[in-house]
Amino acid sequence: MNESTEETTRLTVSKLEDEIVAETRLSKVDGEAGRLVIAGKSLDELAEDSTYAETALRLARAARGILADPEASDVDDFRRRLGRARSDAFEHLEDQGTFSVLRRQTDPMDALKVAISTLPGGQEHEATATMAMGMAAVASAAWCRPDAELDALRPDSQAGHAADYLRLVRGEEPEPAEVDALETYLMSVSDHGMNASTFTARVIASTESDLGSALVGAIGALKGPLHGGAPGPVLDMLDAIGSADNARDWIAERLQQGERIMGMGHRVYQVRDPRPTAFEAALSLLGEQPRTQGRLTLARAVEREAEEQLADAYPDRSLQANVEFYTAVLLEAVGLPRELFTPTFAVGRCAGWSAHYLEQRLNGRLIRPRATYVG
Repeated sequence: MNESTEETTRLTVSKLEDEIVAETRLSKVDGEAGRLVIAGKSLDELAEDSTYAETALRLARAARGILADPEASDVDDFRRRLGRARSDAFEHLEDQGTFSVLRRQTDPMDALKVAISTLPGGQEHEATATMAMGMAAVASAAWCRPDAELDALRPDSQAGHAADYLRLVRGEEPEPAEVDALETYLMSVSDHGMNASTFTARVIASTESDLGSALVGAIGALKGPLHGGAPGPVLDMLDAIGSADNARDWIAERLQQGERIMGMGHRVYQVRDPRPTAFEAALSLLGEQPRTQGRLTLARAVEREAEEQLADAYPDRSLQANVEFYTAVLLEAVGLPRELFTPTFAVGRCAGWSAHYLEQRLNGRLIRPRATYVG
């Protein structure tokens, strides 16, 4: 057909954002109250005294219908198994020659997909899921190291997950406050309802495919900038603003140009996302490091100004800080490079993805939506 006579018809896409596609015991996102519940416990409770290992164990148990608090001995046992899983993942990637493949990947999320795709089959689900959590940390750190022409470091199976991940990336032992801050982050992002990557994992699980395939699909969804790609640009924004005195004019100019203010607004929350509150508290544990405190002061000023101006510009919408806003400040404060922000999110979310995979396999059926033909 001649281009001048060809007619283009815009398709109407039915969105699934308000459709219930599954029942779950894993997490609840209360957008109106600004509350997140993970495996039966609210985020503010978890942030006070939980760790990533404990939260990952809670999710694994919840997928099987167990919501009771785990015993301390069970948490200690899972922490040890997660440590061994990092060591096993390293040995597996080394034996497979995967580290050299990771070095050739220009995008860390592509490197993570390559590593997870090598997950060994034939294991019981819990062992594979724990291996995946360990592999996500090892592979992300390994991708970062070759930039400095350094070999991937061997994991310390006795260390905590956050502590070992920081050491593998930075090549030095982290401070306890840095470890605590990253533990809070990984725990807070471990699961968050039926988001795009989790739904992807459940669709793949519903076909009775393997866990590795479901995780690769989830990572692919997270790689998209509309899902997991904004923490780095938040720092670019803070760099451009420079000081709190510049926030008002900078934001006003961007809004006049119709540009998005990074880290503001969420598709579900009608009030402030609860995760930035947990991150702010974690950042306060880092003491009086001048750069960290300066960043935090600037971020708070930008958040206040952005919230005020967005309310004026869009009075019918609630646009407040989302998880990405303070993610950027926290991950920079613990010494992670910007390129690893989204992979680090995946390191935390592996626990939730794996639990959703298991819950879908145990309770679900093939997810097979329909489309309306308009051709």
